[in-house]
Amino acid sequence: MSSPSGGAVDLLILGAGWTSTFLIPLCTARGLSHAATSCAGRDGTIAFAFDPRSDDPAPFQTLPHARTVLITFPIRVPGASQRLVRLYQQTHPGGPKTAFIQLGSTGIWEAGPTLRPESHVWTDRHSKIDEKSERAAAESELLSLAPETPTTVLNLAGLWGGQRQFKNWVPRVATSKDILKRKGSVHMLHGLDVSRAVLAVHEHFDRAYGQRWLVTDMRVYDWGEHAHWVRELIQEESIRALPRAPELLGRGMDSREFWNTFELEPEKNRLGEE
Repeated sequence: MSSPSGGAVDLLILGAGWTSTFLIPLCTARGLSHAATSCAGRDGTIAFAFDPRSDDPAPFQTLPHARTVLITFPIRVPGASQRLVRLYQQTHPGGPKTAFIQLGSTGIWEAGPTLRPESHVWTDRHSKIDEKSERAAAESELLSLAPETPTTVLNLAGLWGGQRQFKNWVPRVATSKDILKRKGSVHMLHGLDVSRAVLAVHEHFDRAYGQRWLVTDMRVYDWGEHAHWVRELIQEESIRALPRAPELLGRGMDSREFWNTFELEPEKNRLGEE
């Protein structure tokens, strides 16, 4: 159910984009009240645009009080994560503390999620992040507010589902056989499982205070399985079958800790099967 005008909600989604097309129906199915924003206030959303450099509280005054605020857009300006939290808290005093979830990307881990290093490497949520990433720095800034303010970050693998289909990206990414050879692993996450992850954190935020999570569908996919030059790749690289062995893919992302902590497992872990 959505919130009546001016009422408090369980979940406030800042930025009603692709994720909300899965998250809002799941909230409704579970009986969780919700509200969402967009820059123009389209489709029944609240008009809201976050200016990362502004200390004006006025835009926040139209937002409802929420048990959890989900930030779906990236923040890159130093001080902006703290500013968003402060202005929201300033305009919504009293009541239980609001918790904040920031959606991020697994791209903050060095080398990126689809490049093939010279040797096989496993990355988990404790692995070193790219210290030059403005986005990662902003996420760390948000996490630093815990435990006084409940905050957490979900760094998500490549997103698919609905209008976002992996098969449509392959021709744009693997534009030649030589490029395909340099590609190794790719990690994905369906929009339904993004939504399930968000609501799991919402319901058990005590397990998430100040934590950064790496979230995939717990599978490692091979770029080679999804391109036009599969037969040539197998012959030239002396590959017996696809997917290639993990040591040939170069990189694996380990998201077990998230799913174990919140006692879940991905529902959509067959790429392309809605």
